[in-house]
This record gives sequence, structure tokens and C-alpha cells, in this order.
Amino acid sequence: MDFIRIAVELSVGFISLFIVTQLLGKTQINQITPFDFISALVLGELVGNALYDPEVGVDKILYSLTLWGILIYLLELITQKWRRSRKILEGRPSLVIYEGKINRKELKRSKLYINQLQHLLRAKGAFSIREVEYAVLETDGSVSVLKKHGFANPTNADLSIPYSKPQLAVTLISDGDVIYENLEEFHLTVQWLLLEIKKQGFHNPSDILLAEYQQGKSLYILPFTEEKL
Repeated sequence: MDFIRIAVELSVGFISLFIVTQLLGKTQINQITPFDFISALVLGELVGNALYDPEVGVDKILYSLTLWGILIYLLELITQKWRRSRKILEGRPSLVIYEGKINRKELKRSKLYINQLQHLLRAKGAFSIREVEYAVLETDGSVSVLKKHGFANPTNADLSIPYSKPQLAVTLISDGDVIYENLEEFHLTVQWLLLEIKKQGFHNPSDILLAEYQQGKSLYILPFTEEKL
């Protein structure tokens, strides 16, 4: 009976967590703040702890998840409706480098060490602080960097390169499998795909790790270079 109870509670908890996370939106993953991180942990703990407590039934799991989800949802509404509440509930970005100089006050307020700042800057392609004009510590812990003029990458406009419309690369073969929905979306046929891979010496999609299509360019193919898993 315990195994049946655990199976039922786990299934209900799994479905409930999926519904709650879908309702709360993708910010739980993509733009996670410290509070979002704690919220996600609590949601998981509510289900995890309930599984091994015989006195906690499905009704209590659903009640806890629903109540916690409502509280988070209300918090999201508050931050959307009242802009002033965002600073308190979500924090605010910090200008940790201003005009090439480190703002030690903001570093201290954000509890960020110089070594940690250097690590974040390197992740953005700035391997020396001397390259940085401005650096903003975002609420999710990442750093946005604006390099000094001498270290900034030139744009196409700077180099006077003629305009060319960007083309999206689409995957047609992944791990040896043809992605038929991508073929249909770009009005391509399987026959065309097979002909293209044969031009590059391949006879079967199963021999190809990745094949990308970009309009106006030849098919980009990466074959399996070692034994497939």
C-alpha cells in the first residue's frame, strides 16, 4: 500500500508542479532572481517531503502547491502593476564599473569580490578590467558589459559592409534523425534533403550527426566521427 500511495502522490505532485510552473511563466528559469530560486526549491520540497510522510495525502499536496502557486502568482502581479515594488521584491541592477572605474560601494552592497567580478567579465569576453567602460550587475547575477571604444567590436555599419538580410539556420537532421516538421516549415522535401546529402558523400541521414540549412547556402553537415551512443 505504501508503494501505491507514493506512486499516486508522486504522479499528482509531478502533474501539479508542471501546471504551476507553466502558469508562473518561464522567468523561473530564464530570468531567475534569488526569490525565484527559493520559490522553485520550496515547490520541489513540498512534494518531496510529502512523499515520505504517511500522514500527508494527495489533498494536502494539492492544497500546499496551489496555495504556494497563488502566492507567487500574486507577487508577480504586484511587480507588474506597481513598478516601485520591483526594487524591493526583485532587487535592482548595480553599476559596478562606471567610466572604467570600479564602484567599490556597489560591489560591497552586492557582496561581490573582485575575483568574482573578473570571472563574470571574462564570461562576457572582457579578460581585463581595463577593457570595460561600464559593467552592470543584473538582478539574476549576470553582468552586462559595455567595452571601451578601443576594445569594442566593430559593427557592419562601422565597416561600411553592404546590407545583407540575416538568414536563420534550421536543423534538418539531428542525431541521425530527419526533422520533418522543419522541412515542412521551410517548404523543403525529403527528396531534396537526400539529394543534398548525397552531393557531400553521404547516403543515409543516420550517418549524419547534424545538418543545418540556411537559405542561399549549401547544406552544412557534421558526420558522426565516432561510435554512436
